Amino acid sequence: MTDPNPTTTVRVLTTGGTIEKSYCEEEGTLKNRASIIREGLIAGLRLPYTRLELDSILNKDSLEMDDSDRALIADAIQATAGHGDPIVVLHGTDTMSNSAEYCYRKLGTLPVPVVFTGAMKPMGFIDSDARQNVIEALLAARLMAPGFYIAFHNRVFPIPGARKNRDEGTFEALDPGSES
Repeated sequence: MTDPNPTTTVRVLTTGGTIEKSYCEEEGTLKNRASIIREGLIAGLRLPYTRLELDSILNKDSLEMDDSDRALIADAIQATAGHGDPIVVLHGTDTMSNSAEYCYRKLGTLPVPVVFTGAMKPMGFIDSDARQNVIEALLAARLMAPGFYIAFHNRVFPIPGARKNRDEGTFEALDPGSES
């Protein structure tokens, strides 16, 4: 009998964004520093059927990213896809759909699912959605067909075709024929 829950490796690429911002008492600032995902979130998860491999690509607020940063992300995704494992990309929400679409246009459909996610509030905040979104993205990466996606607030959106809804504080599907 085939195990319905085989142990799977999921590769997590971090790029910064709100999900990874931390507070510095000396400066009184909330900003991206070193990646805090492993100690701050991943270490507390119970994932007996999932092996996680983390790699930090960037550590930037997504509003500061440009196409050279997106090219770096796309190159990392392409190299990581060579392992044959699903990929989760942690990214700032402000330009996450831009980066996901850039990677889709540059790379096409890879042989593995690539799931982007982030958070509206940093993971250190008590009401942060970081843990929920990361857990959902990890599961989506294991279940989705090859392609690019955004997993956010218990929904999965194919890329292209999603955008941040700033008024609602979440993501939504684009209407066919609309601009992102």
